Amino acid sequence: MQPLIHPVDSLRCGVIVFPGSNCDHDVYHVLKHDLKQNVSFIWHKEKSAGNVDLVIIPGGFSYGDALRSGAIARFSPIMKDIVRFAKAGGLVLGICNGFQVLCESGLLPGALMRNRSLRFVCKNVSIRTETQSSPFTCELQKGSILTIPIAHGEGNYIASGETLNMLESEDRVVFRYCEPDGEITDASNPNGSANNIAGILNAGRNVLGMMPHPERCSDILLGGEDGSGIFNSVFSHARRAVPA
Repeated sequence: MQPLIHPVDSLRCGVIVFPGSNCDHDVYHVLKHDLKQNVSFIWHKEKSAGNVDLVIIPGGFSYGDALRSGAIARFSPIMKDIVRFAKAGGLVLGICNGFQVLCESGLLPGALMRNRSLRFVCKNVSIRTETQSSPFTCELQKGSILTIPIAHGEGNYIASGETLNMLESEDRVVFRYCEPDGEITDASNPNGSANNIAGILNAGRNVLGMMPHPERCSDILLGGEDGSGIFNSVFSHARRAVPA
């Protein structure tokens, strides 16, 4: 698996499937049918994701969230190749359980813990775009408000004070939970995440982990298309890519 290094009209996308994944088909549908990209499922026992440009680790309950969310999935054979791919600059998007897996695998700092309410939360939330400087937000405006669903029991992002300061100073906080008008409040934080964080980047800015589900709001038939801005940003970034 090689990272994207050339302009493309259609991305080669791989959706990882673990035992317990339940948003894999949602992601596939959006990429294949709504956004007209090349996409394939990749079973977690594979040792290579093949020749892809973008890897998506979808939401769900990998391995039933045994031990803790993402703790077992990070040891699946495919994850070794995904780690290598990401470190080589390949684009990786982890959604909900995928965010948890990325943290467990060390590709992103911090961890996702139980919601402060200790209850599963499933609803639409508002998130504010904090940076345009990433492959995942280059077509969004900084400060733009997206309405996107969440569905998780362990979405409470925590990290050391040093790590949080690093994320903030390096412009690596991508999305924050907010009020519909963009104000950052404790009441708008659905899970207790530090600094209202809903999504972060790695140091190379090619790996994004986020708790909200953009694939669930990328089709007007589902009630909204705000999530499509994230996927379209990736495709726009790819089209502008130049040979290494």
